[in-house]
Amino acid sequence: MNNLKQFNGTGVALVTPFKKNGEVDYSSLKKLVKHVISGGVEYLVALGTTAESVTLTKEEKVSVFNAICEVSGNKTPVVLGIGGSNTADVLSQFKIFDVKKAAAILSVSPYYNKPSQRGIVEHFKAVAKASPVPVILYNVPARTGSNMIAQTTLELASHKNIIGIKEASGNIEQCMAIISKKPEDFLVISGDDGITLPLISSGAVGVISVLANSHPKDFSNMVRFAIKGDFTSARKLHYKYSDAIPLLFAEGNPAGIKEVLEFNKICKNHVRLPLVSVSKELSQKLKAAFR
Repeated sequence: MNNLKQFNGTGVALVTPFKKNGEVDYSSLKKLVKHVISGGVEYLVALGTTAESVTLTKEEKVSVFNAICEVSGNKTPVVLGIGGSNTADVLSQFKIFDVKKAAAILSVSPYYNKPSQRGIVEHFKAVAKASPVPVILYNVPARTGSNMIAQTTLELASHKNIIGIKEASGNIEQCMAIISKKPEDFLVISGDDGITLPLISSGAVGVISVLANSHPKDFSNMVRFAIKGDFTSARKLHYKYSDAIPLLFAEGNPAGIKEVLEFNKICKNHVRLPLVSVSKELSQKLKAAFR
């Protein structure tokens, strides 16, 4: 089993930069990875939701993952997103990546087909059995159309190859129900930037963050302060961004964070359809909030 402490702190859900013509911008991707590593994040997350992974081809996914690993150079752990709504297809993805380069797999609960809780359990058991590296579950009901209830997560927490969950339900009571009854070595990771501080105070070990793409130093410091119990310092950084974070998601993720990254000259704000760039009105609000 990999060292679980490497997932304590801030993971960044990396965007995939695109050129104006829609091609992956690998130069900007490498620039982004260097930016977040220098900002002090504990680990990188490749090909998650924020990466627009559902619009990437299999070939692009492999190339993006390899580019991120190349920059990280085995010094900063990389978590690889492998998930979907077709269990057989998810299992086939383990054959196209050099999965052992990853510190863990982040796998989203099946979306669109809205499986029962028993279906979710069986899906993740199959994923965990097939994965050569540890698995982190990902619960994000706003996108998947179904919620992994606490009881389901706790049942899966006993699996030897499932080490934690990125909880993005936004339901603090559900998160606390998991934390209070989970095995000691099972990780609960915040999937919502805005409630990371209260979740850490309740026992979560960190966050997989969108904001850390653009502001890795501040957000990583906030998380570290909170983990150490220095909530006075953590609150200062939390409230510095508490009004700005909702703006990142006001017209869809990652359109908001890509706009901020363009302000910071890290990458362009291009997204792939059906996503579109933020409106002029929101762009002005983001400029003011992240000025």
